[in-house]
Amino acid sequence: MADTPTTADIDMIQRLIPHRYPFLLIDKVRDIVPFRSATGIKNVTFNEPHFQGHFPGAPIMPGVTIIEAMAQTAAVMVGVSADLADKNLLVYFMGIDGCKFRRKVVPGDVLEMAVTVTRGKPGGKVWKFTGAATVDGELAAEAEFTAMMDLSAGATA
Repeated sequence: MADTPTTADIDMIQRLIPHRYPFLLIDKVRDIVPFRSATGIKNVTFNEPHFQGHFPGAPIMPGVTIIEAMAQTAAVMVGVSADLADKNLLVYFMGIDGCKFRRKVVPGDVLEMAVTVTRGKPGGKVWKFTGAATVDGELAAEAEFTAMMDLSAGATA
């Protein structure tokens, strides 16, 4: 683990999780502490497709996409920690609890998602996390979420 990277740029993110435009919702992951925590970064821009309908004239990032960005951050943290680049990792939500939205997230914001492992272990499939998304230090959303990390579903021969 001494050689585990503490950041993941967009190239590494794409090697770890299968999400792509328009559903890749993180630009970078930093402060990775293997199997414990990480911070995801999302630069929110007006060009994102959900702003066309959410809402015309008053663009607000949908809450579900904020929670998804937290989950993608968590998946990258586990993927980096377990050296899963290019291994076809798929991640599935199993539950979302205690979700609260506190602030609008709009184009021009930089969304920071701090995620922490509350249950999970190297090699394990089921993981539980807490996440908090902030903009300029102000809480935008928080949630606990459970996910299954699956290498077998994305495996190729």
